[in-house]
Amino acid sequence: MHDKLPAYRLREGETSLDREGMRTVKICEAFQSKQATLGVIGLGYVGLPLAVEYGKAGFKVIGIDVDQHKVDQINAGISYIIDVPSEDVAELVNAGLLTATTESTALRDCQSVNICVPTPLGKTKDPDISYIQSAVSAIAPNLHEGMLVVLESTTYPGTCEEVILPMLAEGGLEVGKDFYLAFSPERVDPGNPVYQTKNIPKVVGGMTPACCKAAASLYEQVMDSVVLVSSARVAETVKLLENTFRSVNIALVNEIALMCHSLDINVWEVIEAAATKPFGFMPFYPGPGLGGHCIPIDPFYLSWKAKQVGQEARFIELAGQVNGNMPRHVVGLVGDALNDRSRAVKGSRILIVGVAYKPNIDDVRESPALDIMRMLQLKGATIDWYDPHVPALSGMEGMAKVDAWNETALGIYDAVVIITPHKVVDHTMLLELDAAIVDTRNALKGHTADNLSRL
Repeated sequence: MHDKLPAYRLREGETSLDREGMRTVKICEAFQSKQATLGVIGLGYVGLPLAVEYGKAGFKVIGIDVDQHKVDQINAGISYIIDVPSEDVAELVNAGLLTATTESTALRDCQSVNICVPTPLGKTKDPDISYIQSAVSAIAPNLHEGMLVVLESTTYPGTCEEVILPMLAEGGLEVGKDFYLAFSPERVDPGNPVYQTKNIPKVVGGMTPACCKAAASLYEQVMDSVVLVSSARVAETVKLLENTFRSVNIALVNEIALMCHSLDINVWEVIEAAATKPFGFMPFYPGPGLGGHCIPIDPFYLSWKAKQVGQEARFIELAGQVNGNMPRHVVGLVGDALNDRSRAVKGSRILIVGVAYKPNIDDVRESPALDIMRMLQLKGATIDWYDPHVPALSGMEGMAKVDAWNETALGIYDAVVIITPHKVVDHTMLLELDAAIVDTRNALKGHTADNLSRL
C-alpha cells in the first residue's frame, strides 16, 4: 500500500503559502508518477469504467461499494457493466491494480477518491443527494492531509460548496490547503462504441485553483483531454446544460411528432429532409418517452436550483411535461391500432419489443417501456415483453418475458409495440404477423403495411 502524504512542517522563514504550494506539488507528483492509490466510491455504470481506466493507466485502485455482490464479482475478475469487458477487470485484479471492498476505511490508503453514486429525483422531482451525503460521510473520518476528493455524480450547482465542503471541513482541515475538492461531471454514454470514459473530454472545476490543479493532474494521466473551468459551480452546471439541451430539443421534436400525427404527416420523413441542411439544424428524434439516468432527471436539478434564486425555468418544466406525456400518447396509438382491427385494449395480448431505455444496452432505468407496459396492463391487456439484452424485470408482476423470436412465438399477439430497437433484432419479421404493429422508433423505416402505424 502507498503511504498517505506526510504532514508538511514549516521550515524557518517559510510561509504557509509555500507550504500549500509544496503540498500541491507533492500530490501532483504522486499522480504523475502513478505512485498514488486511487479510491472510487460507487461501482456502477460510472464508477467501474473509471476504476478500470485508472488501473489501465498504471494506478492501484480500490473500489468501494455497499453491494457485496458487486464487490465479489470484481474481485473474481467479472464485469457486470456492458462497456467493461470481464477480461479487463480480470487482468487488473490479477495484476494487483484493482480490488474492491465494502469497507470505507480503505480510503485511508488513498490519495484521491472519486464519488460516483446515483443522484435520483424524489417523488416531488426534488434532488435526492442522499447517496452523495452517505459517500461523503464515509470519506470524512478517513480524510487526511493531501487527499483529493472529486465528485462525479450529477447534481445541482453549489453541491460541492454547500454540502460536501462543510462535511469534510468538520475535522479541521482546510480546502485548497490541507485537502482538495473538485467536481468533474461524468459523461458516460452506455453502449457507445466510439466515445467512452477515456476519450470523452473531462471537464474539471475545483473549489480553489489548487484544487483544480490537483484534479487536473490526476485526470491528465488517464484521459485524452482535460477541460478546465473556473470553479466547481461552473463544472456542476456544465453537465446540467448538456442534458437539458437534449431534453428540450427532444421535447420539441416530440411535440412536432404529435402535430404531424394529427396532420397525417410522416414526422420521420420531415426530420430526414430537414437534416440535409448543412447549417443551423441539428436532428433530434421523437420517441415513446425519455429514459436513462441523466436526461429525464438532470434538467429538474437545474430547474430546482433556479427556483431557489427566484428564477422560473419554463423551458425545462414544459419539456418535462411534453416528454413525460409521450408514454400515454403511445398507449393511445396502441388503442387506435387495435380499434382499427375491431379489438379493444382490454382482453388483448400485447408484446412490447425492447424494454431497455435505449438500443443495444441492458439498462432499464427510467425506461418509458415500463410506464407503457403498466398503463396497458391497467387497461386490461395481457403484457409480454422481448429484449435480448435484459435478462429480467423487477416489479412487473403478471408480465412474462418471451425468449423466442419467430413467427410461431409471435403469432399469438393482437398487437406488437416497438419501444427500443436493438440491432440484433430483425424487426421486419413483425410485418408477417396478423397483428397491429406500432413502431415508436422508426425501426421499420422504408416499410409499409396495412397493420403498421408509427409515432
